[in-house]
Amino acid sequence: MKTPAQPRPEFRNIHITDLRSYRLPPAGIVSILHRISGLGLFLLLPFIVWIFDRSLSSMSSYEALSAAFSGGTGIVLKIICLGLIWAFLHHLCAGVRHLWFDATHQVSKEKGHSTALATFAVSIVLTLLLAAKLFGVF
Repeated sequence: MKTPAQPRPEFRNIHITDLRSYRLPPAGIVSILHRISGLGLFLLLPFIVWIFDRSLSSMSSYEALSAAFSGGTGIVLKIICLGLIWAFLHHLCAGVRHLWFDATHQVSKEKGHSTALATFAVSIVLTLLLAAKLFGVF
């Protein structure tokens, strides 16, 4: 005798009003932040190149840039640089995670969860270390 088939679960798209109650898993958050950090790095690339050019073009431009970082607007520039540091480190860590998954084909829900948390931890710890250096703690 045939057993009756189990009813299949019904999936639906998330409506915009459901976004506040939807709990995105850490792997999804890492993926979205990977895209956002990549976009931020791309859009701020002219600023990064300009600062690099100013720091290397002459001694006087380097001194002017150093004075800007230590003057009244220095905290704003340091916060912008800290945002760039975080974006770069998160993008690097998440990119390595994605490449590792692509190369090993060891994708599972548990592995995705644990590597997402590791990505958060590594990028935050490295960002805090570089923030301490940027703000002169050591």
